[in-house]
Amino acid sequence: MKILNKSVFVGPNVYANFPVICYQIDLGELEKWPSVKLGTDFIEGLVKALPSLQQHGCSYGEEGGFLRRLREDEGTWIGHIWEHVAIELQNLAGSHVTFGRTRSLEKPGCYYVVYQYQQRDVGLEAGTLGLKLLTHLMPKNVQEAIGADIEEDFNFADELTDFIKMAQRKEFGPSTASLVAAAEQRDIPWLRLNNYSLVQFGHGKYQQRIQATITSETKHIAVEISCDKEDTHNLLNDLGLPVPQQLMIYSDRQAIRAAKRIGYPVVLKPLNANHGRGVSINLTTDEQVELAFAEAQKHGTSRAVLVESYLTGYDHRMLVVNNELVAVAKRVPGHVVGNGKDSIEKLIEIVNLDPRRGVGHEKVLTRLELDTQAERLMEEGGVNKDTVLEDGQVFFLRSTANLSTGGTAIDVTDIVHPDNRDMAIRAIRAIGLDIGGVDFLTDDISRSYKEIGGGICECNAAPGFRMHVAPSEGQPRDVAGKVMDMLFPAGTDSRIPVAGITGTNGKTTTSRMLASIMKSAGFTTGMTSTDGVYIDGHLTVKGDMTGPTSAQIVLRDPSVDFAIMETARGGIVKRGLGYSTCNVGACLNISADHLGQRGVNTLEQLAQIKRVVVEVAQDCVVLNADDIHCLQMAEFCQAKQICYVTVDSGHGLVREHIRQGGMAVVLEKGINGDMITIYDKGAHIPLLWTHLIPATIEGKAMHNVQNAMFATAMAYSFDTSLEDIRQGLRIFNTSFYQAPGRLNIFDEHPFKVILDYAHNPAAIKTITDLAARLEVKGKRRIVMAMPGDRRDEDIIDAANSIASTFDTFVCKADDDRRGRGHDEVPELIKRTLMAAGVDEDSIEVIPSEEEGVEAALNSCHPGDLLIVLGDNITRCWKQIVHFNNATEVPEEGSSAPSQDYPEKLFAPVENKFELQEGQRIVQDDRGVHIVVERDEESD
Repeated sequence: MKILNKSVFVGPNVYANFPVICYQIDLGELEKWPSVKLGTDFIEGLVKALPSLQQHGCSYGEEGGFLRRLREDEGTWIGHIWEHVAIELQNLAGSHVTFGRTRSLEKPGCYYVVYQYQQRDVGLEAGTLGLKLLTHLMPKNVQEAIGADIEEDFNFADELTDFIKMAQRKEFGPSTASLVAAAEQRDIPWLRLNNYSLVQFGHGKYQQRIQATITSETKHIAVEISCDKEDTHNLLNDLGLPVPQQLMIYSDRQAIRAAKRIGYPVVLKPLNANHGRGVSINLTTDEQVELAFAEAQKHGTSRAVLVESYLTGYDHRMLVVNNELVAVAKRVPGHVVGNGKDSIEKLIEIVNLDPRRGVGHEKVLTRLELDTQAERLMEEGGVNKDTVLEDGQVFFLRSTANLSTGGTAIDVTDIVHPDNRDMAIRAIRAIGLDIGGVDFLTDDISRSYKEIGGGICECNAAPGFRMHVAPSEGQPRDVAGKVMDMLFPAGTDSRIPVAGITGTNGKTTTSRMLASIMKSAGFTTGMTSTDGVYIDGHLTVKGDMTGPTSAQIVLRDPSVDFAIMETARGGIVKRGLGYSTCNVGACLNISADHLGQRGVNTLEQLAQIKRVVVEVAQDCVVLNADDIHCLQMAEFCQAKQICYVTVDSGHGLVREHIRQGGMAVVLEKGINGDMITIYDKGAHIPLLWTHLIPATIEGKAMHNVQNAMFATAMAYSFDTSLEDIRQGLRIFNTSFYQAPGRLNIFDEHPFKVILDYAHNPAAIKTITDLAARLEVKGKRRIVMAMPGDRRDEDIIDAANSIASTFDTFVCKADDDRRGRGHDEVPELIKRTLMAAGVDEDSIEVIPSEEEGVEAALNSCHPGDLLIVLGDNITRCWKQIVHFNNATEVPEEGSSAPSQDYPEKLFAPVENKFELQEGQRIVQDDRGVHIVVERDEESD
């Protein structure tokens, strides 16, 4: 079996609206070996290795469904089996994932295997280990046939344990995981900021952060106090709270003297450590104190060690959040109970059979281990691992009750005495923590410490939540929910508005127009685009930033309160979206670009990829009603509203949509020109004449008219005022500095130059249409290129679109040939132009962009129009601006608009919308949309 391709999607993608891993595989010889043919030993070996596969329903939707698929008829193929194994391995490691899908590709024996993951490395390792397991379970003749790399000493149980330990290092710990779960329950977005426990909740200016259970509201000085056990002790003692006697020492001799002064038994602990590390309790001799001092220094970061009086009683962890006692757990150190027949070692094995116990933080409880500390306690107790304890005899293998070392926790929140409750709250408030844990020793938590005694051992910043969210006994407490309610009180925002914009052409200009509108409305915008990431209009990261990484930059910026995400095909195909949802999603158009790359060969496949953006929109989707591929996306949208954009005021489907109360932005013709008009719930709202929008060049640049309409539709969907929309469009222009490579006009020469980054047939046709609409006294000239990684048919299509409009042609190549020959693309353009009837004398092939632009500028005469389709936009613009060969100044022409292409004043006739075979119109409370009949898929 060969892995042809591997993709890790970090967000919504064409397979699912959450992170998944996708493998494209070629089974090769294994295509002949479905599960039944692989044999009973293979199937039963798999079930023995992973008995929990019994819970997988697969396509049957019921427990045991997947095992049924393995055994019935021919069985199922190895790609499908691998999918289920990878899912189950992650579940065994504590990642709760369920989604998987395996489908065949066009080539026989080839499949894509998709499965969900929570943490990237864990998901990938699950795939690696799963494939390794399946390979080792195959019959030997099959292993030989596929040339499998077989390890003679392969032990799946050991491999699984190692995998679980690795997963715990990569996955969130129990406390962080509970906070993330609480956030998800409250629909609060979250982002993992490092490989550990640093997490951002909320987006943009509404964000809060946590690291484990330290929050962005936790005061640094409070953490410093809590970490210094002497300062904590003195602070609490001065307030009259119950604390043991305590002395700080620096040597073993001082420790012995301090122990005698306080009086045995005593406790030794590091000045600053956590999780019970280096703590020794109930020390009764000088020798024990000497050993304990060395242990404390080993685990502390300071030379100082604390000696305390030993308090008796049960260990209780009292958790205080936002000045409220939210949970109390009674902690019992890891122990075994004798039965009169089994050794201590055997009793440990019996305890570890409890399904609630696992490796590290894998499960509710941690397995007991016969380690150094256990051996020391056994030696002190006069027993060893082979000793048989009497029936009912309890033997403790740990001196502290931490869950991470095998302890158990019993929830006692409901029986805490009010005095003890107030004591814990006072202690944490005195230190100044928003979240704190009080370790309190008492014989009975339900009775006041004033009556029966007791004392505070420690007060901890960043207390663990595991014992409270999943106690061994008693009621689980939603302590993480209390933290979320503290960080995001009821009624406060956690999300900033997010606009997602996709399509083949016009994304960047539409994004910039929307940013201009929202800035007029008072927002601080964060925008991703093919030019870079812009925060409040300032470029912060330069480059093509339309993938998930750039989206995260915007969502993590604490100054941003409105996000505009230009989302390109490449980012979706490679890694998915960088945002899980958007408020408004728009698809501007679908046309041929990048076809033939990464398995995308048709417009329908391209539309499926770009559809992901509108699928995750929650409030409104904005679709181009003049593009059938965009229209068909409405069927997959879950948003509350659908808004159509059309330049055809007689569009039959849109008119019916408007009659049903739907939203639309329509270009309507009037005596003074074209009017952008909004329809909503029956209201007719004229917005702005297109010739008043600078970017449209007096309404002639129809592609920017459409871009303005999309920006209008999106801004209106965010409840932006009409005046802010008008103002944002009026002040937006296509200067090089505001929109580099987007219809940049330079008219300081005797001729006019337009620089644009059009790089696909549809975009080049649009700029050609504009050139035809503009009034030109001289010649229309063009510097033309196409990226080398485009298909020949796309290059030919683009060349044909310019053949009849321009008078002279300079055919060039982009700097990066992208696999093409030095002059392969410009020569192909030349041949196409000549085939279309262009005189060869009008065509010049200059492969170098810099030389080609210079030659074109030199050939221009007063009154000419030169269109430059640039690759290196900045260099091209500098060439245009600094060109000084032209000296004549043309006479100013009439200011009257060109009459070359007269327009109809009105279009009152409704154009009937023709449905294709398999299409039907569906009406709902959002208006109307198209539904296409499709075959159902099953796993």
